[in-house]
Amino acid sequence: MPTTWWARCGRSSERKQESGHKDTKKKDKARELANETDHSHRVIGMAIEVHRHLGPGLLESAYEDCLCHELSLAGIPHARQVSLPVRYKGLDIGSAYRLDILVDQVLIIEVKSVERLMTVHDAQLLTYLRLSGLRIGLLLNFNHAVLKDGIRRLTL
Repeated sequence: MPTTWWARCGRSSERKQESGHKDTKKKDKARELANETDHSHRVIGMAIEVHRHLGPGLLESAYEDCLCHELSLAGIPHARQVSLPVRYKGLDIGSAYRLDILVDQVLIIEVKSVERLMTVHDAQLLTYLRLSGLRIGLLLNFNHAVLKDGIRRLTL
């Protein structure tokens, strides 16, 4: 004779199935997070390589070109200047924003070459993350003597 309420109601197998489904979702989410983290670590390494060769002081487009070349050499799928549409109360605002680089549909890279990063730059990347539904982004400011001082990793 079953002793739990779930078993008496004939739901013990349902509960096990729900539990299994939740476990699968957790595993998928963990894999996705690991993929995002792996990409961000690899991209940071590539950015450091680009900075090591070029140094600070160039235009953002030069760093973007070189970083995309590194991504291509590594065989990592990416797209440049990706249009990010905005939808407001049923109105489609076409290409309101452009992502500098989108890596493997999971990581946004915003390339900067400015004296110093400001809160508006953080807000820009966080807005891109929110509008795109992605969770992780890198803000890379190549205008530093040491690139590690110009890297910010933001998450939602």
